[in-house]
Amino acid sequence: MRKIKIHKMARLWLRICLYTASCGAMLAQQAAPVGAVNASSSLPLTGSQQAHPTENSNSVLTAVPDDFSTLRLAPGFFLHVSVYDEPEFDTHTRVDEKGDISLPLLGSIHVGGKTIPEAQSEIQEKFRSSQILKDPQVTLNVEQYVSSSVTVLGEVQSPGRIQLLAPHNLLDVIGMAGGETNLAGDTIQVESHSENGTTVRTYHYSRGQNENEARNVMVSPGDVIRVQRAGIVYVLGAVNRPGGYVMQEDGSLNVAQAISLAMGTTMQARIGGIRVVRHDPSGNLSEIPIDYKDIVSGKQKPIQLEAEDIVYVPVSKLKSVFTAGSGIIGQTGAATIYAVK
Repeated sequence: MRKIKIHKMARLWLRICLYTASCGAMLAQQAAPVGAVNASSSLPLTGSQQAHPTENSNSVLTAVPDDFSTLRLAPGFFLHVSVYDEPEFDTHTRVDEKGDISLPLLGSIHVGGKTIPEAQSEIQEKFRSSQILKDPQVTLNVEQYVSSSVTVLGEVQSPGRIQLLAPHNLLDVIGMAGGETNLAGDTIQVESHSENGTTVRTYHYSRGQNENEARNVMVSPGDVIRVQRAGIVYVLGAVNRPGGYVMQEDGSLNVAQAISLAMGTTMQARIGGIRVVRHDPSGNLSEIPIDYKDIVSGKQKPIQLEAEDIVYVPVSKLKSVFTAGSGIIGQTGAATIYAVK
């Protein structure tokens, strides 16, 4: 016999406790906290899904999220605890704000932050150490989840909240938000909140590059992800398509590439007067002369541009770039922004 003998009066007291606990569980289930999600009806789904029957769904197949295997219990979860061949220990309980559950005869058990197999092992060990059951086989089912999510902001196709039950890698979460837009840069910030405060981690990722790093970054429920916009370079003046051009993917763009994106210079362009207008750290404007003929002939390497640089190609009648300096800066606000696909 696996079960240690229990006095008749103790069994009667146990049944009274279990009846009281079961009534309390029914009332608790009716008064579920805000954000709790019933597993058999409205469980938030993410990613690929698999259908499994649930015990209380009358054989109706219910989709289970793919992150269920890594789910960790948290305050508010509503659990069904059962022991094989021991129906008197069948009970329902809710994880309290400390991450504890209370079971008849066993008392308080801490399960917060544990996976389901870890929590089952903890309950089984409590049965053995309390000398109530010699070799218990505990089954733990989650009947209600607490809704948890990550927030994805910035240059993604579908910014907003994404439901997550467990941590996912950064690449998966960006994919759940529809992927990056054409204006996305190579900088992503992940903001995490804990008892010790808020931490912000910065990662570099661009489509088709650095994917291994993005897969190794884990994002947890409650985190905030910000996909930064790429820098913009303005090409203005005597070019065929003046406007702003996004420094996509790796975030690099040189002056020759920028003029090429603007469909080249016009017939009226004064090639010898091409300048790069740049803001210095103090906010003042400086100009860098460009020898475009030497760049085109391969005699000189084109300079790399920085975000917010202005490549200005003057018309031959203009004397200098700063003759209409205020007009150049003013044109950037009305410039059409181009993202080359």
